Amino acid sequence: MIHDLCVALQRSGVEVTLFGPSDSATDVPLVGNLPSLSSLERKYGSVPPSIPAVLEAARMEDLRLRLDEFDIVHCHGEFFHAALLGEKRRHSLTTIHWRVDELDRELFFGAFPDLPVAAISASQESGLLLSNRAGVVHHGIERDRYRFSAGPGRHLAFIGRMTDQKRPDTAIRVATAAGRAIRLAGTVDVGNPLYFEREVKPLLSNDAVYVGPLGDAAKGELLGQAEALLFPVDWPEPFGLVMIEAMACGTPVIAWDRGSVREVVEDGVTGFVVRSEEEALAALARIGSIDRAGVRRRFEERFTSDRMAADYVALYRKLLSH
Repeated sequence: MIHDLCVALQRSGVEVTLFGPSDSATDVPLVGNLPSLSSLERKYGSVPPSIPAVLEAARMEDLRLRLDEFDIVHCHGEFFHAALLGEKRRHSLTTIHWRVDELDRELFFGAFPDLPVAAISASQESGLLLSNRAGVVHHGIERDRYRFSAGPGRHLAFIGRMTDQKRPDTAIRVATAAGRAIRLAGTVDVGNPLYFEREVKPLLSNDAVYVGPLGDAAKGELLGQAEALLFPVDWPEPFGLVMIEAMACGTPVIAWDRGSVREVVEDGVTGFVVRSEEEALAALARIGSIDRAGVRRRFEERFTSDRMAADYVALYRKLLSH
């Protein structure tokens, strides 16, 4: 998402510098001397749990040395940047990609009430202090990353972390009850690895296949060939990027009514919003009523990276006017 934002900002005439891992695959001007956590894990097998903090500290030092070069500093990190920015906070924007209703965020916002925060949904914004609210910008992705598929689809799809927040076990139960095959993709959550072993693995079968984490090409194929994406979240979902990835393929979404879901899925247009497994089964029986070309059209109207960039530029201009 950050890469797509940088590219779209450049396309709109904004000069962008990306602070990120040295092995980032991007054409955007890049600052960063240390590699990504994933590359270190590939090289060494495992790394100490302190490594992410080391990588973030080094990135903050890169930013500190160049802080005066920028009109706006747009941060997507966790916490440390707020202290580093100092008086620059008023000309900064922070996008938070996680829930904001837990103790760590409560303490963070209380310590930095002057930090402008862009929420990724109105649902997420409702958990912010009024003083932190800079506006809402829904995520977007490159228009042509995923190809439209007319369908009708050979299976159901689930893509997400294998965790009790995303509930792949619910997706399998719904697919089984509906007599549909399902393909599941995503990483096993490092914070809750036993969930996959206990709750998901016993439900797998020839008709419920776990394919592991996927890159963009394989993800597009999985979503494009799907009859529908099941999104049975069981937490206050801040946004849910996979929903718009499915829509880019023309694939309708059946999503549980939590967090941002109603902001993303237009009930009866790009999918169905449900509250239970029983409602999901009823929605599957009506999935043929959703026009896949219409789903793709609504993606292009609402969730491209160009729209996202335009929304952020409007916030940048607002911040610079103060």
